[in-house]
Amino acid sequence: MGSHHIPDFAALIVRISEALRSENLPFMLIGGQAVLLYGQPRLTEDIDIALGVNPEVLPSVLEACAKADLEILPEKPVEFVRETFVLPAIDLASSIRIDLIFSDLPYERQAINHAVTVDLSGVLIPFATPEDLILHKLFSGRPRDIEDIRGVVLIRGESLDWDYIEHWADEFSAVPGWENLIDLLSDIRSAT
Repeated sequence: MGSHHIPDFAALIVRISEALRSENLPFMLIGGQAVLLYGQPRLTEDIDIALGVNPEVLPSVLEACAKADLEILPEKPVEFVRETFVLPAIDLASSIRIDLIFSDLPYERQAINHAVTVDLSGVLIPFATPEDLILHKLFSGRPRDIEDIRGVVLIRGESLDWDYIEHWADEFSAVPGWENLIDLLSDIRSAT
């Protein structure tokens, strides 16, 4: 293989997935790893995992991290997760960062329920659908995320379920700070 990163990421994703499953935690991969699946290839140095749970189940998530040999980065994980809904961790063996993102919104649960399973080293791993990846990236809204969306739209284009994407973008545009999601989405769609 061209890059030594690929086996590291695959093995690590499998290890984390098995640990999360052992704690019965609903999850799916989002972020750069999912972009590699649907969009244009790009260098990604981390793993983003959406958890369909609220911060109350942090003890189970910490247990899964321990099983996967991940080191928790914040000194006070309970407070950090309560404020940010993210638990950053690192795999010491590879120095790969993992962000575990908490959300028990109905949207997140149904997105996890219809995640696409990908066979990595014989283990089925749930990845966000291209539509849910676009929505997650839209919510983040950083320039890198917008570029990722463009890449997915460029490659997936008309095969995307635009009604679904627009429905959820519309739902979330009611949230303060996300009022512009629909405009942003139509700008991206018309530019590709």
